[in-house]
Amino acid sequence: MAKAVQIICFNAMKEKNYTMRSDTPLKAIACFDAVMQTGSAVLAAQQLFVTPGAVGQQIRKLEEWLGVPLFVRTVRKLQPTEEASHYWEQIKPALQQIDEANAAVQGRSASQVRLSLPPAFANTWFARRMPSLTGSHPGLKLHLSASTETVDFHSRTYDLAVRYFDGQDDNLDVQLLLRDEVRVYCSPAYRERLQLTRLDDMVRATLLFTTSHSNWSRWLGQVGLSFDGMTSDLRFDQSEMAIDAARRGQGLVLTSPWLVEDDVERGSLVQLFPYTLWTGKGYYLVSSNDRPLGAVARQLRDWLIKAAQSSDGDGLQ
Repeated sequence: MAKAVQIICFNAMKEKNYTMRSDTPLKAIACFDAVMQTGSAVLAAQQLFVTPGAVGQQIRKLEEWLGVPLFVRTVRKLQPTEEASHYWEQIKPALQQIDEANAAVQGRSASQVRLSLPPAFANTWFARRMPSLTGSHPGLKLHLSASTETVDFHSRTYDLAVRYFDGQDDNLDVQLLLRDEVRVYCSPAYRERLQLTRLDDMVRATLLFTTSHSNWSRWLGQVGLSFDGMTSDLRFDQSEMAIDAARRGQGLVLTSPWLVEDDVERGSLVQLFPYTLWTGKGYYLVSSNDRPLGAVARQLRDWLIKAAQSSDGDGLQ
């Protein structure tokens, strides 16, 4: 970023017949921007791949150069001063321009958009609807990442992300796509083999757990059952693995209908009982709340919202 800062600022100064001061602390400005974005020297250091001490040193250097304090230092955080907030507002447009210039030089065209999705959601709900996306936007260049890692929008790696959570995050622009619910599914062969026709029959079944979406206790409690008497279970750290085990007749999976649409349509999985548990979470579309989306990213956002609204079953309410 430092080199790009120098180029952009130099060009701006040249247009006004100015020469940028040779002692302008470009690295310090980059560190200052990272701290203002993240609110933390530690998080800024992670973003810049340096140590928190190095960030602090650069902030002090910038303060000395500007001649004003930029932060009130407490034990746990850096509180921006009024001068810091005003200074940041003034330099943010230039930094945004730098980011756009970097994207152009790196070959990221205006039609490219970067999206992060949870793996199970990417491989099921999104993959099922991708032909509609590519058909309606034939020139779209989509960079898709399937990952459970939290997206750091301050690094500008992604434009949009779908996150599975409760929707509470003041640092993001959040839009609900699909409220999450879970139901019990198994293969038809498994249902017939164990003669699973009533809730009490579940004591003979193997429960398939997903550690990141553990809702069995709540579902059982809702239908008046408990783990008492149930002796068999398998545990997975990914929803896809648990769903695949159910597909192969290994047990009962408690999962979202959004993740098994194709399986139910093909008949490889069936809903075992007519009971639904609302989890209090959902699939949310999130983006940075302090950086506007480009035109193509806005098109993708609108498409995702429309696709969610038109989903079969109980979609966005």
